[in-house]
Amino acid sequence: MISRRHLLAGTAATATWAAMPDVLRAGEPMRQRKIPSSGEAVPVIGLGTSGSFEVGSDAAERDPLREVLKRFFAAGGRLIDTAPSYGSAELVLGELLRVSRQRAQCFLASKLSSVGKAAGRAQFEASLARLQTDRIDLLQVHNLRDWRTQLALARELRSEGKVRYTGVTHYLDSAHEEIAAVIASEKPDFLQINYSVASPGAEKRLLPLAQDLGVAVLVNRAFEDGALFARVQGRALPDWSGDVAVTSWAQMFLKFALGHPAVTAVIPATSRPERQSDNLHAGFGPELDATQRSELIAMFG
Repeated sequence: MISRRHLLAGTAATATWAAMPDVLRAGEPMRQRKIPSSGEAVPVIGLGTSGSFEVGSDAAERDPLREVLKRFFAAGGRLIDTAPSYGSAELVLGELLRVSRQRAQCFLASKLSSVGKAAGRAQFEASLARLQTDRIDLLQVHNLRDWRTQLALARELRSEGKVRYTGVTHYLDSAHEEIAAVIASEKPDFLQINYSVASPGAEKRLLPLAQDLGVAVLVNRAFEDGALFARVQGRALPDWSGDVAVTSWAQMFLKFALGHPAVTAVIPATSRPERQSDNLHAGFGPELDATQRSELIAMFG
């Protein structure tokens, strides 16, 4: 598979990030969207931790993540998504946020993936310890596992003041019907689901349903776990890219996901500062229109 690093090398994306501090000083904020259940606004570019934050304690592994977080917060990012099933990710994230004193800036999302109420509560308490916090902003039922028990637990924890929002997640098209039934019956605050130029199936039912019910949407797999970058090797961006301030395919894929009005934020994961810089640009400038989004679906479908 062609690495994204090679795709970015020699392009204007890196040079564009060099201008970002000027943009920030000029007062241009990252776009934000409101959580329907509360009206609270969150920036549209979040940060995932699956794989990218699953590292050890060696400085060579953690130092790039410190820079990833530094650039993320400097650009106005807040929402970081993690899970107890992501290896060392919660532990690493918690330590980095403690050292940088950035927990207060962070909208922190994690998950429940246990079976049974007692196991779910124990898992939650372990997450709090690893993340070095006393509250999770968003607690999601991971891939619908034991969702009735775990969603009820998440709501109980919210009533205790340990959780602010509840949600459910999945990452496969095959789960869309089941998760649609869950959000229709339970109306959680958040839905996290896969959505990309190559897998736009969520817009058939899930995204309109979430919009109608007032459920915020987080998008995972906007890059199809990196597979989309192999598909665009040597392919030029559409000739209208400059009109929407897009200088890389990563920005294009993220802006596509953000182009649906039901989507609240995307959560791309990275351990590379230069990729973080590139991703963050998708939160600034014009959005894609319906014609541009349709062209991308046709290109990758």
